[in-house]
Amino acid sequence: MPEIVVSAEKRTETGKNVNRRLRVAGRIPGVVYGGKGEPMAVAVSPKEIGAVLRSASGENTLFVLDLGGSRRKVILKEYQVEPIKGRLLHADFYEVALDKLLEVKVHVEITGTPVGVKVQGGILDFVTRELEIECLPTDIPDKIALDVSGLELGKHIRVSDLQLPDKVTMLTDPEVVIVHVVAPRAEEVVAPVEGAEAAAPGTEPEVIKKGKTEGEADEKGDKKADKKEKK
Repeated sequence: MPEIVVSAEKRTETGKNVNRRLRVAGRIPGVVYGGKGEPMAVAVSPKEIGAVLRSASGENTLFVLDLGGSRRKVILKEYQVEPIKGRLLHADFYEVALDKLLEVKVHVEITGTPVGVKVQGGILDFVTRELEIECLPTDIPDKIALDVSGLELGKHIRVSDLQLPDKVTMLTDPEVVIVHVVAPRAEEVVAPVEGAEAAAPGTEPEVIKKGKTEGEADEKGDKKADKKEKK
């Protein structure tokens, strides 16, 4: 796979107004952490960072940050997205040493349809979608694939059941459940109360008083109903 290179410029000014002008100009602010020096404020293209996020390994992608000819191997540390339109607002980077172990989180991707769902009528509950691992930067897997086709009703798969790629160490507790197949919940049916529709004992139906027309009685009933609602 070809190496991903993202161009960056060092920033000397910071602050909300500066960042706003930067975004209007088609760049976003960011900070580079790690390495031997202090954190460095930079400006990058949101389109180039978006391309990194859309790559196979997503936010765990190892790429080059080119600062005017000074090239640094980095991964995304954090990024901020505008909640409504989804535009990138900020990106932080972590400079890595290729010979030092790194702790990262990797997504779990399940494949197949469990027999407990297909044959036994259960429901697949995907409990843990992300796992923490330790490895060298060049050994970070794109994802951890998990085939669930043999999973039966009432059974589960824990972290300890996974087969990890070489040179990758699992940091998540081995007892953590990743997926399990559960029985569907039965809908509770409430039986109607016997005689609920009948008049309560000891009560009599309202009688229209003699001398009142049905229209006048209806009007009177409406007024009673109005008062009841107001209360």
